[in-house]
Amino acid sequence: MVSTSQKPRQKVEEQGRFFVPVERSRRRPEAIAGRIKDTIRANALAPGDRLPQEKELIDRFKAAKGTVREAMKALETQGLVYTRSGPGGGAFVAQPSARHAMELLGNYFFFDQPSLPDIYAIRKVLEPELAALLAGNVEADDLARLERTIRIYDHPPADLDEQYHQRIAELDFHSLLAELSPSPLLGFLCGLMHNLLRELPLARQIYADPAPAPREEGLLFQHRLMAALKDGRSDDARRITSDHMVAAERYMIAKAAEITEREASG
Repeated sequence: MVSTSQKPRQKVEEQGRFFVPVERSRRRPEAIAGRIKDTIRANALAPGDRLPQEKELIDRFKAAKGTVREAMKALETQGLVYTRSGPGGGAFVAQPSARHAMELLGNYFFFDQPSLPDIYAIRKVLEPELAALLAGNVEADDLARLERTIRIYDHPPADLDEQYHQRIAELDFHSLLAELSPSPLLGFLCGLMHNLLRELPLARQIYADPAPAPREEGLLFQHRLMAALKDGRSDDARRITSDHMVAAERYMIAKAAEITEREASG
């Protein structure tokens, strides 16, 4: 017999798994959700295409109405399905968005947030390679978008509120590079690191610090990288970004120590 004290631990261990062990069968709604995904792939359904009606799914999977509805709700939560009521309504294939996926992953870290060194360990590996891939492969319109983002913080802020938004815009510059990645997986992983930073309470405190590093340091990096991207200098783009990631990590960790010390003495 399992004691009451053991149950919460088992639940936490189950939630922490990255996969469904082979010895544990999936719940019926989970299994049906997986089969609906298989149906979407097998029939090459695209976003906006209608899925079979509920009754057809019930008959096909020989499942109760509540089970099928739970499966569809799970797919809707995952961003793979949306429903529409009224004439012509039903369930339709949705296009999952990167933003939605990142929000779900962000929730995974809600109670066990990564540290700044954790995040920068990944940024230092991935973002130089992203910059190298983009060198010579950024369209004129996208270069203009990057330049417009830089203009948000290319002047002294009028107040602390503008200063905070300028710091976030510096992160937006990197997120735009991730969005332009020719490798969707690489771009997604880089963007996820940026979103984790945006949501990390300690990082937000650093961005709101009234005495940040001089803006010129960040601007110099942006301008040097932009030149390398325009000229197609992959090695330079990789080196510039690598140097910037090392400097950014050093700054963030030093600021974090200042904040921790200030709070301890305050």
